[in-house]
Amino acid sequence: MHIYKANILFTKVKDKFDIIPNGYIAVENGKVVGVYERLPESLCGAPITDFGDKLLIPAMNDMHVHAPQYRNQGIAMDLELLPWLDNYTFPEESKYADTAYAKRMYKLFVRDLWRNGTMRTVAFATIHRESTRLLMQLFQKAGMGAFVGKVDMDRNCPPTLTQTVADAVSDNEQLIAEFDKEDALVRPIITPRFIPSCTPEMLRACGELAKKHNLPVQSHLSENRGEIAWVKDLEPESSSYGDAYFRYGLFGQTPTIMAHCVWTEGEELELMRRQRVMVAHCPTSNLNLSSGMASVRTFLQAGVPVGLGSDISGGHQLSIFKMMVYAIEVSKMQYCRDKSKAFLTLSEAFWIATKSAGSFFGKVGSFENDYEFDALVIDDSELNHDNYSLQHRLERFIYIGDDRHIVHRFCRGKEITLSDF
Repeated sequence: MHIYKANILFTKVKDKFDIIPNGYIAVENGKVVGVYERLPESLCGAPITDFGDKLLIPAMNDMHVHAPQYRNQGIAMDLELLPWLDNYTFPEESKYADTAYAKRMYKLFVRDLWRNGTMRTVAFATIHRESTRLLMQLFQKAGMGAFVGKVDMDRNCPPTLTQTVADAVSDNEQLIAEFDKEDALVRPIITPRFIPSCTPEMLRACGELAKKHNLPVQSHLSENRGEIAWVKDLEPESSSYGDAYFRYGLFGQTPTIMAHCVWTEGEELELMRRQRVMVAHCPTSNLNLSSGMASVRTFLQAGVPVGLGSDISGGHQLSIFKMMVYAIEVSKMQYCRDKSKAFLTLSEAFWIATKSAGSFFGKVGSFENDYEFDALVIDDSELNHDNYSLQHRLERFIYIGDDRHIVHRFCRGKEITLSDF
């Protein structure tokens, strides 16, 4: 048992913060066993770490990021999705056939996630088995949680990024055998890139792998209108983009997260709700690639689960705190056009980034009893917070703070320092 003392803020529900000034959190075996305004007498003998006037909040979860695109962030922002993939993304991902290059870039990537306070990640790798293994090993060494997907694709991509179905299945099976351990922090996730890059045979094989090993699935959905029209041509028997995944066992038959969903509506939205498919909302990527503005309020009203994703390198920042800001700003632009869609509040954006997103990993993203203790300690003293409420202090950090204000990071109860990384 260990006790942490600080100004505690978290969101049990999306509509309000739970705030405990100078409160206490008791943690045992990596899990929260209680949050207290005053420490119970029964716990008075336990060791205490006192963080003083600092803020203690749940850690961040990045629900959609392309690890091999890390080097490309912030370039080619003047292209739409499909030419951006052909001219920049695929050439960069082809370099990951070289494991030395992969190790160098993936170490930078994992360290940058840590720097920005992201303790859990849902990541795309590349088609390369050995480079994907390296990324998973680096997350393990760091002590940070992740679902990592070896990408599968066999059409409409360069020869350097094309695999046969048999090779893709074999590579996945080897990684699953090595990393799919009960209660592991780092696990595989089945990852067909998206329908345009996968033949029906590849999609079917991915669905069968997910079912056989009861593994989660990640991919892209309804990001760009040109992409949607392409999928309609490729899968004419499907009633929607989402239905195409569903027909191959890749849409909620096991836990599923779909990135973007900018143009999801009607039957596709209802299928997502029914199948409990999570949306990874990636506001910076959607703006940078001229994809559109996904309506998070629509998802919340429909009961569709939502998390936030940086989507490096369609997005240009890894900070999920900044994704909260962009998500709120995008929702305000939508509110300007449709007053029936209220813009996101700070507590809603925070809840989406923490408890809602964290649910994909289990009991993660809150300080409720039995939740895993993923946490950040924020020293906002240089932000001149005198006379501000604790909620306003957190808001100021989210909007104008940065990684320099994150002074401690915890994942599953263990402080993560990367001192020997």
